[in-house]
Amino acid sequence: MISLANAPLLLHGRDHHLPTKRRTPFTVRSSSSLQEIDKSPTTAEDSKLRSELCALVPFPPIKAAKRVVLVRHGQSTWNEEGRIQGSSNFSVLTKKGEAQAETSRQMLIDDSFDICFSSPLIRSKRTAEIIWGTREDEIITDSDLREIDLYSFQGLLKHEGKAKFGPAFRQWQVDAANFNIDGHYPVRELWGRARNCWTKILAHESKSVLVVAHNAVNQALVATAIGLGTEYFRILLQSNCGVSVLDFIPHPDGGSPLICLNRLNQTPGSPVATGSSAGRRTSRRIILVCQGSTQDSEATVSKLGDQQMNMLGVIQAQKTAELLLDLKVSTIISSPNNACAQTATIISQVQEAADCLGADCVPRYVEMKNIPDLDVAEIFQPSTKTIPAGHNRYFISTPWLVKWIRRYSHISTTGAIWTSLAFIAHRTI
Repeated sequence: MISLANAPLLLHGRDHHLPTKRRTPFTVRSSSSLQEIDKSPTTAEDSKLRSELCALVPFPPIKAAKRVVLVRHGQSTWNEEGRIQGSSNFSVLTKKGEAQAETSRQMLIDDSFDICFSSPLIRSKRTAEIIWGTREDEIITDSDLREIDLYSFQGLLKHEGKAKFGPAFRQWQVDAANFNIDGHYPVRELWGRARNCWTKILAHESKSVLVVAHNAVNQALVATAIGLGTEYFRILLQSNCGVSVLDFIPHPDGGSPLICLNRLNQTPGSPVATGSSAGRRTSRRIILVCQGSTQDSEATVSKLGDQQMNMLGVIQAQKTAELLLDLKVSTIISSPNNACAQTATIISQVQEAADCLGADCVPRYVEMKNIPDLDVAEIFQPSTKTIPAGHNRYFISTPWLVKWIRRYSHISTTGAIWTSLAFIAHRTI
């Protein structure tokens, strides 16, 4: 294994010296008392400043398009036990975890990866080895890709953490961004590590990159790429062996690259299976669906909205509707344009008829809404605006996606109840 554990902290090609206070080294032990991690306590001011700098500093420019595929490790023994892992290194993949990794390998078999970056922790390295298969290139391990450091929490069962730490454990559950333990703000530190990872990944000459890591750090990688702060921790949960994909496009002016979130938490099992996500029960769900294939696949962006679906598009929409049969979708929001509206209609028809098998059955009603914000013209418009210095200029629809994540991630506070919410929009989203 090649290791980048000692690589210098560089933010977008240059050193950043942060104002810090004199620190005294100390040792944090996991509850199993078998592993020591050398850390230095940070003040709230230091941690907050680092977080703010990570949000403001643009990504380094790139010369060629780059695709980055993020994968979380398979189920581990501590996942199975419900134990808090953090950056401890005592759990290994279960048989189920090995099978999940093999399924992910099959999912990604057509991807011609140039390089693989992996967390140095056993559960991730083993997942990376399974997915990487017989490729000759070595896997690069990077300490910054380790899971979130949870210090004294590590190794505890969740009920033990609640009993032992009380208010601190409660804050970890409900206000993770401001959670403090042993003089550290773990989520803020994680966001800083994620930005440091992007610097190294984007600086590598490869065009197709596989990154195998963990739930929290992969969340942080996605969030920092699309401009979400630490308050969105746990909004972008990554399931065991879930796959997320980001595309980085060279900026025409040579600045920070354009960024497109291509896939988010595509799982080895059903991507819409009910139950839990990353071990946590889900109370609300947003499903993003691309419209079916159109009559003119080479249509320009300005004419894309006028396109009807072709026969392949109809079949694709029907297959998507079948995929969603396990869910009771209550609302479908779509672009008003033809292909999107057609896709939405097909899905709603299947949903409404799904429970109606008897002669006296009354079809379930699925609410449908058309929103101009999902129109291609509306989506492309933000990318032409002047972006303040020091901020990323996100590719095509990322500002739109962030807006909707922000709106619907807090939907429970409005008092509304949504079983499932499906967006039907253009493939450029």
